[in-house]
Amino acid sequence: MENTYTYSPLDRVIWDTQATDAILNEVERLSVNKVYIVASSTLSKKTDEISKIKNILGNKFVGLFDSCIQHSPLENVIDCVKSVQEKNPDIIITVGGGTPIDTVKVVQLCHSLEINTVDDLKKISNKHQNKASKIRQIAVPTTLSGGEYSIIGGAMDTKTQLKERYTGNDICPQVVILDPSLTLHTPDWLWLSTAIRSVDHAVEGLCSSSTNPLMPPMALNSLQLFARSLRETFKDREDIFPRSLSQKAVWMIAKNLGNTSMGASHGIGYLLGSIGSVPHGYTSCVMLPAVLKWNESFNKEKQKWISNALGRPKLSAAEAVGELVSDLGLPTTLGEVGIKDDQWDKIADYGLKHPTVLSNPRPITKKNDIIEILKLAS
Repeated sequence: MENTYTYSPLDRVIWDTQATDAILNEVERLSVNKVYIVASSTLSKKTDEISKIKNILGNKFVGLFDSCIQHSPLENVIDCVKSVQEKNPDIIITVGGGTPIDTVKVVQLCHSLEINTVDDLKKISNKHQNKASKIRQIAVPTTLSGGEYSIIGGAMDTKTQLKERYTGNDICPQVVILDPSLTLHTPDWLWLSTAIRSVDHAVEGLCSSSTNPLMPPMALNSLQLFARSLRETFKDREDIFPRSLSQKAVWMIAKNLGNTSMGASHGIGYLLGSIGSVPHGYTSCVMLPAVLKWNESFNKEKQKWISNALGRPKLSAAEAVGELVSDLGLPTTLGEVGIKDDQWDKIADYGLKHPTVLSNPRPITKKNDIIEILKLAS
């Protein structure tokens, strides 16, 4: 419904707190006895962070899945589902980036609807589910893409190479724990590029046709924080304070996900991910400046707000975002992220059918519109 803001059933956000302390407090507060962990493979196998969590949980810990695959292929999701169904926990703790968080969102749907095959999972794609989840998650995010604040999950159909959308009333985490010190394990390229993903949320949300009154102040404040914090992290990755600021910038903007439509940067970005296996953060690095440039004649006033928020009032929004991406040492062209010219036709064909591409503020009505944007990104 137009002019409606739906609050996701996220109970609490805990910030600037050691993850182990917060997890222990939440497990006691929620009175759960069986805890399952879904973790980033790197955190689980190359650090002792997951072992620390297992240790504080003691005999409440019942299982671990640490084999999540980027873009959450349906088969990988089902592997996780089967393990969760076998252990039948009271809650799932997710530690890692967008991939484990998205995986668990879809696992929640499967667990509640008793789905354990890829074919049955595909039947509920793009169909919102109203059934209350049998299980919720506590998320400890280690990247900045912001999926932990939404009821939108994604999983990839490996046969079509397209990411499917999965939504449910309460598949967002019940609790989000922001521990900036834990993010020191996150590779710099991943931390910084997923931040640009959230910059993309702020920019495309602001530029959308939405009349959501929370969007402009939250988006612009978020962009101001990112312009400062990301450059400070790039200079000194060990400094916890700017990492904390970046986490708060994500929180500000990501709570609007699902209440505001995105545009062609997100829409084409989804296709770069599914067709070209480009990480989501990188898709925003490459596509957002190009889409801003293509849209400039349509929403020039809003784009001025973006330049001002990024502290570069004399630049266009496309230039200001592009400068931030470059300053962080991130890729700026399709070629740098592995997209070849002979993939453009497929991207454009799929894009014309993609609802997020079609929700772009400047209407995209023909294949050549998308080709023009891809040229600007090359």
